[in-house]
Amino acid sequence: MEAVRGFTETPLKVLAIFGPTGVGKTGVAVELASLLREKGEDPVAINCDALQVYAGLDVLTGAASAAEREVLPHELLGIVPITEDFSIHEYMPLAHRAIDAALAAGRTPIVVGGTGLYLRAALADLSLRKVPAFSEESELWSGETRHPTRIFGLDMDRARLYERINARVDAIVAEGGEEEARRADALGPGRTARKALGLNEILAGDLETMKRRSRNYARRQLTWMRKIPDLTTIDRTNLTDHQVAMLMGRKLK
Repeated sequence: MEAVRGFTETPLKVLAIFGPTGVGKTGVAVELASLLREKGEDPVAINCDALQVYAGLDVLTGAASAAEREVLPHELLGIVPITEDFSIHEYMPLAHRAIDAALAAGRTPIVVGGTGLYLRAALADLSLRKVPAFSEESELWSGETRHPTRIFGLDMDRARLYERINARVDAIVAEGGEEEARRADALGPGRTARKALGLNEILAGDLETMKRRSRNYARRQLTWMRKIPDLTTIDRTNLTDHQVAMLMGRKLK
């Protein structure tokens, strides 16, 4: 077996799916879960999106739907009141406990989301000390993980990705995103929840700015993704969610 995230000849225990907003991480995770279940495994998703931890922002943040959660149960979704602040310091121990509990129960954790720092914190023991940006001393992208892990990174043609992002913003509005944003605003979001991508823009009815900010965020996520060592990158431009999951399954053999 090839070396995997700092481990050699050790069975995989944890899977992870990372990628830019709009690339379809949740849909792929759900399809992968179905394939794993056919093989007798019991998958569970562990959220690593910094804003999907908030209750009441499901539409704006693209959290897994109720139907998707029926197929693939999700941990750490909607667990924090929108009025409270939440950070990596609170997230890391919760993610570790969720992953460890899943493994202890014989389940297969699939860590999925688009926040690079949360992904790293879920998979490793970080000191969370402050380091300069781009410092080679940063432990964020070291090759060690708490458990043997395979990380898949989803990529696609930029023009197609931006088309998906623009369409996703329109879908957010169609699916009640404006009403969700107004309910959240009435509650008085905390400092970190207020950063939810599109919250302020949708309240102002400025969808073009929301689309532009979403595209810019996707570019930053892709920059983070390129720094992850031993990443298995999949170009899903012309692939369905099911086809991507099938490709992942072949790479896990």
